[in-house]
Amino acid sequence: MFYPVILAGGSGERFWPLSRKRKPKQFLTLDDGGRSLLQATADRLTETCGDQERLMVVTASDHRTQVLEHLPELPLENLLVEPVPRDTAAAILYAALTIAREDPLAVMGVFPADHRIQDQAAFTGVLAQAVQHAAAQDHLVTLGIAPQFPATGYGYIERGEIFPETAGKMYAVRRFTEKPDAETAAEFLATGRYLWNSGMFVWRVQVILEAYKTFVPELYGPMAEAAQVRGGLRRIYPGLPRISVDYAILERANNVAVIPADLGWDDLGDWNALERLLKGDGDNVAVGRHIGLDTGGAILYTTGGDDLIATIGLEDVVVVRAGDVTLVVRKDRTQDIKKVVSQLKSFPELEKFV
Repeated sequence: MFYPVILAGGSGERFWPLSRKRKPKQFLTLDDGGRSLLQATADRLTETCGDQERLMVVTASDHRTQVLEHLPELPLENLLVEPVPRDTAAAILYAALTIAREDPLAVMGVFPADHRIQDQAAFTGVLAQAVQHAAAQDHLVTLGIAPQFPATGYGYIERGEIFPETAGKMYAVRRFTEKPDAETAAEFLATGRYLWNSGMFVWRVQVILEAYKTFVPELYGPMAEAAQVRGGLRRIYPGLPRISVDYAILERANNVAVIPADLGWDDLGDWNALERLLKGDGDNVAVGRHIGLDTGGAILYTTGGDDLIATIGLEDVVVVRAGDVTLVVRKDRTQDIKKVVSQLKSFPELEKFV
């Protein structure tokens, strides 16, 4: 059986000030579809798998209620709540241990809650290929996105030899590279061997559990033991190492496979994604009311129905008005929004803006 797992514990700080601690990115609606990013992800997986009976969500304790509000049909036992965030390695292991108790032969998939996929048919086809391969082979399968431009905000996967016995294109992974600089990203594209790391994975639960035993026993041991005791994970979670599954396992394992996928995918990583997501008015992208004089290449966003953003003589900027905060940032500096959020956290009197 296939169990899709949605990771919905992120903070989405690069979408601040719209994304806040009380309502992070996965609960936002950024386009005109009327569904939050979490709901759209669940819809996509439900359409592929048929129902939400085996759909699981891992989230932070602060967001449990919101997940249930957004996904009222999700079985309560399928919501896994982390007492504190410990990155993707712990979250995925939590889900894998839970699934293994129910179905030791299961195949599980891992999907971020806050990405956008436009081509449902292509997604369904690629996912079916990944599940079929993972069920038959001891491989950790990742979905790699064909790069559209030399992005510096994504991780990259270098593909190696093709697996000739597979129905569709499937490659061994040669290496992972984290967010390269612009020159290196351009070199990657020129080779034709590199794909963007989508953060979507498929594997048998026993294969991923064996990988945890091998590469991160300091995480696997305490979690596997605590999972046998009611409330055990809640007690040991704060002391777990904070590490991503990429660093913990995928960059170290020699049984990783990648499927090239063209899905109309976007990770919606920061405010620049709105230019790809929405159709702009002329040279600008505006959500809410905007009037501009000599303004070009701008992204304008306001949450107040009666609010107005007026700009004069600006080029390539992002202006966001969300509640009690206004953000103005150059488009090439949006990655630094997290630094501002970090500064706010260090001042108790300003933490209400986080």
